[in-house]
This record gives sequence, structure tokens and C-alpha cells, in this order.
Amino acid sequence: MRARLVAVVLLLLLAGCAGPGGDGRVTLRFQSLAWQDESVRATKELVREWNAAHPGVRVEYVQGSWDSVHDQLLTSFEGGEAPDVIHDAADDLADFAHGGYLADLSRLLPRGLKDDIPRHSWATTTFGGGLYGVPFLQEPRVLIANAAWLRRSGVRVPTPGHPWSWAEFRQVTRRLSGGGRYGVAWPLKEPVSATLNLSLSAGGSLFHRGTDGKVTVRFEAADAEVPRTIHDQVSVDHSAPRSTLGSGGSDTLPGFFGGRYAMVPLGFSYRQQIARQAPKGFAWQVLPAPAGADGLTQGVSPQTLSIAADSPHKKEAAAFLDFLLRPKNMVRLALGDWMLPTGTRALRDPALHTAQDGWATGTALAGRLVPAPAQSVRGYPEWKDKVATPAFQEYYSGAIGLSVLRRRLEADGNLVLARYQR
Repeated sequence: MRARLVAVVLLLLLAGCAGPGGDGRVTLRFQSLAWQDESVRATKELVREWNAAHPGVRVEYVQGSWDSVHDQLLTSFEGGEAPDVIHDAADDLADFAHGGYLADLSRLLPRGLKDDIPRHSWATTTFGGGLYGVPFLQEPRVLIANAAWLRRSGVRVPTPGHPWSWAEFRQVTRRLSGGGRYGVAWPLKEPVSATLNLSLSAGGSLFHRGTDGKVTVRFEAADAEVPRTIHDQVSVDHSAPRSTLGSGGSDTLPGFFGGRYAMVPLGFSYRQQIARQAPKGFAWQVLPAPAGADGLTQGVSPQTLSIAADSPHKKEAAAFLDFLLRPKNMVRLALGDWMLPTGTRALRDPALHTAQDGWATGTALAGRLVPAPAQSVRGYPEWKDKVATPAFQEYYSGAIGLSVLRRRLEADGNLVLARYQR
């Protein structure tokens, strides 16, 4: 009787470890945030290829959304229903990592994958000595320009080898403006990441970690160069319209195509929309963002893949990540999302070095992409939403001056961060 009871218990345990069908097959839930048609197609194709080659470990594709991923993940973590494999962005991971919701990948990932991605990229997902995500896609901010307008104006066209300085950029946008047309349109509905990441080119860092490990906000001279340039283009030079400050990147495209703006600063992946939506005969080109004291250095928050701490199948999930991020597969994901891969072997792929659609310009910037300033700052999402976003929006619109912006970012911001560092 006792032996029979033990056998029944073992069978129940095995059934619990198996997939939903109880056939001994492991099922991994993979929540993807791919949203462009090409990206979704590439990701689903790779999932199908994995499933065909690994009948004992089935991956179930789950569609997520960038718009709600933070709150959705937090709810699923606390409810014990998180997907095994999680697609997110590096600047969203710090609180999840410190909260114990993500698995430490340090000993789960194969050496080949670790060695292929540069150390500075791994720094975006390293918190407290643990590794909580694989950074796999990244995008610089670039200038998308009306090529014919620039050619007619006679301005010097920048290249990654000889970019505009921020001062020259301001001069160029003044020269391109007039008659109801603007040299640049800044879509700054989400102003914080754009400002902080571009400010690294001028030597700005904003967040400073003390010897006690705690982070404080200091808005110094280098942090002011990019915000002041944008503010002055809007309020002093009138070379940038005030009307686009509350817009998203896509909202500026009709005006760009219609000849109202000569340039729009956008993430590299916006090229996909431009290539699909531009009117017939509209000539556009990709230019590097302006350079400051630190050249073309720019902050990025790569897209990441993580494993939930509660997943019972971490080794299988890590094997799936290794498959998904093989160099050729990473290139497929990058092309599908119109972004750059982090892997050094993937970056050498000829498909990423063509002049068409500005691929070569973006790839030339890959070596200057570094972790975004807020990457490891606990409390950053709240600081961004409650303090920095309204402060930058008011400054760019002209409602407040630079001294008030500084005071709000530092005084109000440090009160928020202090609560996360007690």
C-alpha cells in the first residue's frame, strides 16, 4: 500500500512538471513585444523553427504591448503568472531585478553568447552583481532629413566621420527655416529618454552614484547643452515648431512629408514607417545626431530578453534564448525591427551595411552607443513620470526657465529617488 502511494505521488509530480498536455513536454511561455509586421513575422518564424527542432520543449508565443508592459509584468509577477521568457527594455529592469522577479542569468547563458555581446551592453542589464537580461537590439537616435531640401540649401551634410556640433546644428536649423517652414521638428511627447541619451554626447550624465552606492541627481553645465539647444530652437530662433513638442514621432511624419520640416530627430527604427509611408519620389536620408564634447556618444536602452525567477524551466528557457540570439537569428530580428543588433558577429552582416534606408549610417554609430544614464537607477520610472517629464515639457514650451528646471529635477527628483534607496 505504501509503495503504491509513493508511486501515485511520483506520477502526480511528473504530471505537474510536464506541459499542459501532461505528456512530459515542457512548455515555455514567451511574451514578445514585437509590433511591426516584419518584426512579429520574424519572431514567430523563429519560434516555429525552435518548436520544429525541439519537440520536447515547446515555446508558446504570447503577444505583449510596449504601452502597458511595466504594469502588466508587475501584476503577473505578483500574481505568480509571469511568462517564462520576457521581452522588455533595459531601463525597465532595475526594479524587477531588485525585487527578485527576474532570474540571474550569470550561470545560465552559454559562454559563446556572453562573449559575443560587448561588455558595455551587458552593463545595461547588470544590477547588484547579477545579470538579469540579454540586451539584443538597440537603436541610436538619428536625424531623418528631407534630402532635396538640404541639397537646395547648400548646408554641409554631416556624416558619422564629420558630424554637426550642437552649435552648428542650431545654425543649420535657423538657415533652413522661414516662410512657415522649420529646420527641425522635435517630437517630445516622451522627452526624458531623448534628452538624457543625447546629452551624453555633451558629457552630461545627470545621475551620480556616491561612494555609499546611492544615486543623486545633479543637473550640471554639460546636462544643459542639449535641453538649451532644443529650447532655443523653439523659443528664440523659431526654427522648431512649438506644436510638435507634445507629439509622438509618427505624428510628425505628415508634416515632414508635406515639406513643413526639414528634419525630424527619431529613433533608428522609424525608418520603417518612413520607407513605407513616404510619398512617391520623396527623397530622405539618415544623418547622425549632433556631436558634443564626447563626440557621437549616445545613451541607449536596449531591448532585452529575461527569464522569470519563478520559471520552473530556466535551463530550457536559456537554451531558447541562445537559439533566438544566434548571430544569423539576431540579424533577422534586427532587420525585422529596423534596429541594430548588439552582437559583434551580427553587426558585421553585410545586410546592415548598405546605403539603402540609411543602414550604414546607423551601423557606423553602433560603437558609440553606451548605457542610458538612468539604466541602473532604482525609482527611475516614477522619477521620469512624476518629475522629469512635466519639468522638461514645461521648459521646452517656455513655461519655465533653466534654473527652475534644474531645481525641479534635483530637489523634487532626489526626494523620489531617496525613497527607493533607504
